Amino acid sequence: MPLAVITWNLFHGRDFPPDPALFTWRSRLLRITERNATHVQLNRDLFREFALVLRSLPWDVALLQECPPRWHAALARACDAEAHAVLTSRNSLPRLRACAAHLNPDLIASNEGGSNLTLVRRIAGPITHRAELVLTPGPHPERRALCFIRLGDDTCIANAHLSAGAANRARAEDELRRAAQACVAWAGSSPLILGGDLNIRPRSSPIYAELEHRFGLVGATAPDALDHLLARGLTPAEPPRALPPEARELVNPRGLRLRLSDHAPVLAAFARA
Repeated sequence: MPLAVITWNLFHGRDFPPDPALFTWRSRLLRITERNATHVQLNRDLFREFALVLRSLPWDVALLQECPPRWHAALARACDAEAHAVLTSRNSLPRLRACAAHLNPDLIASNEGGSNLTLVRRIAGPITHRAELVLTPGPHPERRALCFIRLGDDTCIANAHLSAGAANRARAEDELRRAAQACVAWAGSSPLILGGDLNIRPRSSPIYAELEHRFGLVGATAPDALDHLLARGLTPAEPPRALPPEARELVNPRGLRLRLSDHAPVLAAFARA
């Protein structure tokens, strides 16, 4: 069976409707629900909604970024999956941040703290080895870390969230280069997937050509994409593609849509020996 993998930036567990007018100060401060003809914007804890969407997507391994640390165990249980997590930025005073984020997620936003969380369903096999690498120590610029696992069939999978913004492109390229080098060293001759929110568009950087030349990692999602699933030593059964908005939307009884996250999940499948 092919190994189905998704990567998804969870936007710290918040929704992101397509209409900017729904982002209001009264919603942010008073938690009032905003609506238009098609969508809602909710300023409340959306764990159940994210868990429902994530559970329904067709994956064996999920690479999640900007995942609230307080969700780790509950998401793993909801998806009947084994988990490996690495904390990223803004994780001091975790209980206080978690309480504030539960009460008003839009107000605290990314200051809740973040993590890279990798989930593995049973069909993919057990996690036999775990590792992590700090790519940028933080706090300024933000802490960036690599989350690495090896499965029972020796397939290796790494989950990364790199520095964002055009001004930080050189830093993100260096982080990706060091992440690839570490993953290849850890994986040895085993098949390898390096994915996540890499924050580098292939059309604006030569780094993906460098990764193919140096490490054999191929499979960028699209020229303008930020989220990728690069692979080495695996045959693509389904090339990486961003899922449509409907894949991360839920419909309420009034027919209005709740769109989760500002990123679309990216799905790919790889043939395994």
